[in-house]
Amino acid sequence: MPTIYQVAERAGVSLSTVSRVLNGKASVNRELRERVEKAVKELNYRPNSVARSLANSRTDSVGVLVSELNAPFFGDLMRAIELRLRAAGKHVIITVGRDCLETEKDAVEFLIGRNCDALIMHTEALSDEYLLKLNQSKLPIALVNRQVEGLSEACTTLDNEKGGYLATRHLLELGHKNIAYISGPIEKRDAKLRLKGHKRALSEAGIPANSELILEGNYTEEDGKLGLLELMARDLPFSALVCANDWIASGAISCARDLGMSLPHDLSIAGFDDVVFAHHVYPRLTTVSNPVANMAEMSAKYILNKVYGQPSEITLNFEPELIVRESTVRYEG
Repeated sequence: MPTIYQVAERAGVSLSTVSRVLNGKASVNRELRERVEKAVKELNYRPNSVARSLANSRTDSVGVLVSELNAPFFGDLMRAIELRLRAAGKHVIITVGRDCLETEKDAVEFLIGRNCDALIMHTEALSDEYLLKLNQSKLPIALVNRQVEGLSEACTTLDNEKGGYLATRHLLELGHKNIAYISGPIEKRDAKLRLKGHKRALSEAGIPANSELILEGNYTEEDGKLGLLELMARDLPFSALVCANDWIASGAISCARDLGMSLPHDLSIAGFDDVVFAHHVYPRLTTVSNPVANMAEMSAKYILNKVYGQPSEITLNFEPELIVRESTVRYEG
């Protein structure tokens, strides 16, 4: 098995130069870096990860905390992080918080116990104060779709209020005036902001928000099905429905079709997130983009820069976009 000494000898450089190249340091000039990389390839050298960890007090692993595993949203998030970190020679350890304070705290303790060099988190339950204290404990953190005062450089965010506004404004522009809404859990920041955007669009159009046309859900397909039935049982007219995510919208579409509705002519439906199945439901779903993969990748880049000295350009604030498909149509009533 080739050693680092043989790599240095083959490349004609010092051991410290080989070490800096293997650890991704930017302080090595291009010619020397290429010589080391060529020697590594020719010798089929594999760095000893344990030795590297002892040498630089790092494990080359990053902890990732997500709310769930069974949703395309979090699949896209984890994939983007893993791809970016793996390309940089780092590995991820993933755990789940389920939006529960104690479970999220336990997950963080688990990752700390695995000697992760940093944490990337999509968290709702952990308080700002807890996150600030965690970051101050010399364990760098990055937050996906969360803004914490004092951690602005570590936070990627989406303008959720604008996203909710865009969906409802689109329906208003199509002539709809009676627009129902199924939100996510109101205690969640993104759900609260999306509903706020919905109400702003109505207000700008001179239409008061009717609380009887607003339901709170839990971001599930079942909420879309039961929510549509509940709204119809209230016997109030509505020609369009905005859903706080695509799962809710998918459930509403399924329920509407089971009831014999002709979509979108009997009911226009819009979602939020633009997950993969939004292209495949019938009719194809009008929705608002949520670039979670881009936000997650930026969080990974931030950690690579902060912890491993691998600089790259980072974007922290993201804008949603309306994606118009066939589930919404001009109101002719």
